[in-house]
Amino acid sequence: MKKKHLTLLAVPTLAVALAACGSDEKDTATDKTTVTETETEKETAEETTLVVGASYGLHDIILEQAKPILEEEGIKLQIEPYQDYVLPNEHLDTGDLDANYFQHIPYLNNAIAENGFDFVSAGGIHVEPMAIYSTKYKSLDELPEGATIIISNSVAEQGRILSLLEANGLIKLAEGVEKSAAELKDIVENPKNLNIDASSAPEMLVQYYQNNEGDAVVINSNFAIDAGISPVEDSIAIEDGASEYVNVIAVRAEDKDNEAIARLVEVLRSEEIQEFILEEWNGAVLPVSE
Repeated sequence: MKKKHLTLLAVPTLAVALAACGSDEKDTATDKTTVTETETEKETAEETTLVVGASYGLHDIILEQAKPILEEEGIKLQIEPYQDYVLPNEHLDTGDLDANYFQHIPYLNNAIAENGFDFVSAGGIHVEPMAIYSTKYKSLDELPEGATIIISNSVAEQGRILSLLEANGLIKLAEGVEKSAAELKDIVENPKNLNIDASSAPEMLVQYYQNNEGDAVVINSNFAIDAGISPVEDSIAIEDGASEYVNVIAVRAEDKDNEAIARLVEVLRSEEIQEFILEEWNGAVLPVSE
């Protein structure tokens, strides 16, 4: 059975039953009690609790900014941080989470296709630009013949990474291939005979970069930022803000019209939160408004 959150927690009222008999003084006391009960009922507060899973070090920080705003409206935000890309969807599916905030649209679509999840996006919040880093070279032009570029083994990420490499003139993909779904086999031109190593888990890429492994490493911004690496200042190439890889609030389809979740998305898209995102990460994380 799936655990259900989105619960309404009502503040209890005091029920007082007094016999309407005896003196006029007792009748007056009973009338006063009835008035008190009615006033208390009117003041009864209802609170909605949302349990949201989020990537540690970025998504959870953004949610923390929204937390007090939502609490003023009676929505309690319980944030559950994660450091991997698998459990947040599994826990959303089992009902341990009401929503999650860690993945972009192509990753969500791939997870749905592979696992049969009945999920939908409740709305996009921000883009984390993909970037290329190197401890050995200061520009892509300096990469030598046969250089090794280490990338994520996540199928949902590879199309995005290959598109970044193509945009910077390192490779060319086959005509007609959907960019977000591109794979290594879709490379038709590789002028420098680059060795594109797609055997690494995404969370390991920062370590490879810091250990000087390969000639260049492609890292998603959330992992870079968590490790104190600036995508803007430390990369030798970075994705622009027109990326289709918008990070979303994902929910079970049955909750797509939930008012509390809709309000969460509205708050995360508010000017206050958008300004926070830009200031906090100095352009390494880009907010979206729709």
